[in-house]
Amino acid sequence: VQLVESGGGLVQAGGFLRLSCAASGFDSDDYAVGWFRQVPGNEREGVACIRLTDGNTFYANSAKGRFTISTDDAGNSVHLQMNSLKPVDTVNYVCAAAIDSHVIGDRVPPLSAISYDFWGQGTQVAVSS
Repeated sequence: VQLVESGGGLVQAGGFLRLSCAASGFDSDDYAVGWFRQVPGNEREGVACIRLTDGNTFYANSAKGRFTISTDDAGNSVHLQMNSLKPVDTVNYVCAAAIDSHVIGDRVPPLSAISYDFWGQGTQVAVSS
């Protein structure tokens, strides 16, 4: 399994970015993809999650109303549209995948790092004030 993020960069406050996570190596679409904030020395903080099987989504309170998680038609990439960006959004964003997507949100927390099996390297987002 491989997860490759892209789309990070520098943007002014109030601006937007669209992150992408290209997923490969799965035998089926029975997995979920989540986006996490990674601050060095801190735990990964879940931002949003989508279940590829039914399209159900989950958001952290900090992301609701500003961020949208989605997949492309082929289901090979998961996108995180980030609008109204703030300087506090400056961090490395990492995507992760969890197999057996039906348990995500039903039996395990959808935005908890321990629920995920595979991780990408991340893409850096910087928001200037």
